[in-house]
Amino acid sequence: MSENRVALVTGAGSGVGQAAAVALSKAGYDLVISGRRTEKLDETAAAMGAGDDRVLKVQCDVGDPESVRLMFDACVDRFGRLDVLFNNAGTGAPPVPMDELTPEQWLTVVNANFNGVFYCTQNAFRVMKSQTPMGGRIINNGSISAHAPRPYSAPYTATKHAVTGLTRSTSLDGREFDIACSQIDIGNAATPMTARMPEGVPQPDGSVRAEPVMDVQHVADAVVYMANLPLDANVLFMTVMATKMPYVGRG
Repeated sequence: MSENRVALVTGAGSGVGQAAAVALSKAGYDLVISGRRTEKLDETAAAMGAGDDRVLKVQCDVGDPESVRLMFDACVDRFGRLDVLFNNAGTGAPPVPMDELTPEQWLTVVNANFNGVFYCTQNAFRVMKSQTPMGGRIINNGSISAHAPRPYSAPYTATKHAVTGLTRSTSLDGREFDIACSQIDIGNAATPMTARMPEGVPQPDGSVRAEPVMDVQHVADAVVYMANLPLDANVLFMTVMATKMPYVGRG
């Protein structure tokens, strides 16, 4: 049994997931970090600077329910409990008109962005309901794209919109078990995924414009804030974005 609180971060090999894992570790959490590439998890563990007794690296495909189950079993075997799940893993499809998307491209995004969030949430419930003390917190990585889509983003936008519905249902169904659920909607954090933003991205009016980005550390700090709340308080939805990016009034 860990003497510290325990957090599990999916998609922890880079970007928001890596920054959040490092921040949670510095805040005193023991960490389970997961991703598809073990070498990227090694980089995250090195950035955390924590001893091997405080971090567990698990290769996992969140779109595979058996892979997810084994990850949560490994978490309990190592640390004895789970206090915080950050559902961060996700992906996008090529930015093409929706009639040109292949079924495989659509399903790849659905499995990573939505099915994976559900499978991880389901397993977190299993663990958090049975542990003593009971309960925990689930934080979902949403997106402001769910509310204001970008051109040619149907798979990403639809799945992130679905995550919002799952966040609400999880928040409701978790009440009797002291399981709180939050969602963080992120806009233009500086990660490899947004590297093209300062060079120009397509806008709804057909133009291509540069967009500002913000330091990903602001997102990591927000995740830590949400994670550290007592279970009788919750931030149901939080938007963290580059102040001058096109969101309010996008287009």
